Amino acid sequence: MELRRRHVAAAAVAAGESLKIQKHAGDSSIFPLYLTNAVFFGAFFSVAYFLLHRWREKIRTSTPLHVITADESAAIALLVASAVYLFRFFGIGLSRASVDDDLSDEEIIAKEDGRTPGPCPAALSEETAVIPSPIPAKVLFMTDSDSLSTEDEEVIQAVVSGSVPSYSLESKLGDCRRAAAVRREAVQRLTGRSLEGLPVGGFDYESILGQCCEMPIGFVQIPVGVAGPLLLDGREYTVPMATTEGCLVASTNRGCKAIYASGGATSVLMRDGMTRAPVVRFATAKRAAQLKFYLEDPLNFESIAVVFNKSSRFARLQNIQPNIAGKNLYIRFRCSTGDAMGMNMVSKGVQNVLDFLQSDFPDMEVIGISGNFCSDKKAAAVNWIEGRGKSVVCEAIIKEEVIKKVLKTSVESLVELNVLKNLTGSAIAGALGGFNAHASNIVSAIYLATGQDPAQNVESSHCITMMEPVNNGKDLHISVTMPSIEVGTVGGGTQLASQSACLNLLGVKGASKETPGANARLLAAIVAGSVLAGELSLMSAIAAGQLVKSHMKYNRSSRNITNVVS
Repeated sequence: MELRRRHVAAAAVAAGESLKIQKHAGDSSIFPLYLTNAVFFGAFFSVAYFLLHRWREKIRTSTPLHVITADESAAIALLVASAVYLFRFFGIGLSRASVDDDLSDEEIIAKEDGRTPGPCPAALSEETAVIPSPIPAKVLFMTDSDSLSTEDEEVIQAVVSGSVPSYSLESKLGDCRRAAAVRREAVQRLTGRSLEGLPVGGFDYESILGQCCEMPIGFVQIPVGVAGPLLLDGREYTVPMATTEGCLVASTNRGCKAIYASGGATSVLMRDGMTRAPVVRFATAKRAAQLKFYLEDPLNFESIAVVFNKSSRFARLQNIQPNIAGKNLYIRFRCSTGDAMGMNMVSKGVQNVLDFLQSDFPDMEVIGISGNFCSDKKAAAVNWIEGRGKSVVCEAIIKEEVIKKVLKTSVESLVELNVLKNLTGSAIAGALGGFNAHASNIVSAIYLATGQDPAQNVESSHCITMMEPVNNGKDLHISVTMPSIEVGTVGGGTQLASQSACLNLLGVKGASKETPGANARLLAAIVAGSVLAGELSLMSAIAAGQLVKSHMKYNRSSRNITNVVS
């Protein structure tokens, strides 16, 4: 991306003068700003001391206080001028000083971080930065910024110049919506790129402060469609799906229709436990093995569980799985987490246990709270085999007439395609947990709609789809086995208004009051049921040779809605 280097520097050279932005950093005032600040700072206290001394002399000699001399008048004027200056500009000079001791805490952090200051320090690079000609403020992109006040303009100039860190706007302004608008305009001026089309208004930025997103400049709109009703375990669900892929919702909806017409699907929860696996190191492999044996001893589990469970009233340690690699030990903890997805909960419990183990194993060096044996947001055999989060299997028997009328194919074609595509084809590709047609499509769409962590789609989409003929070959038995569905109904993005509404549509909003964890487990079952519908429909489309035709019809923009309906 083309980046804009800062061209402006704040210059304040007299009391009461407003902040002005120069074209180039070298066009500052005659004296450095920090020197000007120092002069006024010294003048303020010197004059104050002089006036207090004269006041005390007048009281001692019984001279009326309101009678002032010419030098006292000048001192009062200088005191007022320096006070006004310091109130308006105090601290700016310090932030420009070249000595580290004169830097503010935030600027010291930014300097040590090694990233270029600006609206998004991580996105700016000194190597890639170029210096285009300055763009006048009024010529820039004002879309949502047309209502910016004079005060906002001064803050934008300060952010662009680097004197005010972009990440501190929320705390400095005390208004998250205003901070987002100011940051957005600063980004436009720094990059020279328009953000027109990215909305900033109409969003509750207070709800994401400190938990969902840092340095926001707006929000991305993703359309939400619904598939269903999905008849699962005797109950109907209307499934929200946030996606920009045409045909996905329509295809899943067709699968729901086929399942409904065949009597519905059933699901079974096999496991429910989130994992975290720290890595610790010892001086020798023998010492690492001693800790491994200690953790595997059933007599020690209860005392470790007591320490672990103190982290939360919902966290309950289920098992510990230590694996050794030389003198390094990877310890995989699994625990229940109620209705939360549970990563933070299990991490706190693990930290408690590590602190507890330190007393018996003082030579244990904790390398990291996560050693990738968890394994989070990565395709891993341990999740495929042992499971992580909710492990669910969902099945349905699709009647022959439904396959012919709704899905437009046959049992034989579906069974053959499933073997050659989902099983053999995936094996040839060396797939890990990818023995399915498109489970990740449905998982991602539901995750986005319900406020889940979309990056956990990696392991949550682990799925094997099985199909076989039943009832003398007339009907089709289809199942999906998903060992690592990581979902929650509290915390993270689930508390945002839109995502909360989608959870409410499914009847799993918030924590279950009757049975802790019930809402999250039900959401996992709904995800698996929706994947079952999606697999059934896509496989049918491929078997019937309809895939390309349907995508050409539904996955292309059409201004005339009648073309889509027809």
